[in-house]
Amino acid sequence: MSAQEYTLEEFENEAKLFLSQLKPNLSTATVLALHGDLGAGKTTFAQILAKELGVSENIVSPTFIIQKRYPLKDQIFKQLIHIDAYRLENLEQLKVLDWDELVSDKDNLIVVEWPKNVDGLFDDATHLYFSYINEDTRSISYGE
Repeated sequence: MSAQEYTLEEFENEAKLFLSQLKPNLSTATVLALHGDLGAGKTTFAQILAKELGVSENIVSPTFIIQKRYPLKDQIFKQLIHIDAYRLENLEQLKVLDWDELVSDKDNLIVVEWPKNVDGLFDDATHLYFSYINEDTRSISYGE
């Protein structure tokens, strides 16, 4: 898993390219686990994905509400679920937010920031690792 550095403009293009190549799972939701420190680009990546999927409202990290759902029209997914697990301490706290129902729907794209806070739910997720390089540069690496 090697990290690639991107200027902020290149970062946006990489997010769009990633989405264009993303294929839905056949039987469960497609889950993206976004790892990285504060300011590394997780929320920015989620914002770019949402915009490309036709979400018109302003996307912010749902730190205090934990989860935000966005219906999608004319996309390969029917719903984008953005979860910020920063304030969660264990799996049960995510499960009470209808996790089992959300992940069982193959039409959902679930983007989870801070997945390490609820370890154990993301075995089948696509993991993306973000790093802050400097004010104008971020890195992304992809892994399992």
